[in-house]
Amino acid sequence: MKSLAELQAIKAKMQDKVALREGSSEKRVVVGMATCGIAAGARPVLSAFVEEVSKAGLAGSVTVSQTGCIGLCQYEPIVEVFEAGKDRVTYVKMTADKVARVVEEHLKGGNPVAEYTITNNK
Repeated sequence: MKSLAELQAIKAKMQDKVALREGSSEKRVVVGMATCGIAAGARPVLSAFVEEVSKAGLAGSVTVSQTGCIGLCQYEPIVEVFEAGKDRVTYVKMTADKVARVVEEHLKGGNPVAEYTITNNK
């Protein structure tokens, strides 16, 4: 069994990641995690968003969560970004490799990555 100090260190390390998944922030990233999304690779996408948002220091302003079916199975994995006062942005055919760019350009910089969106993938 781990010592109390080791357990407290693990808790402190994971606290930000838990807050990322439960908070209500200015921006919300929602990953479709129905069976079709999971089969298409949504689980690594969700994990990558949690890691990249945390690494970028955006834990206080961005919440990363999951949802069920978004209804566009042929475009899975699907990620939707919600910001107050702005239209929802829907990213399709996402991969864990694309996440860093979305975090940097869209969540940090305010500019959606148009080539990953539904409007450019029909």
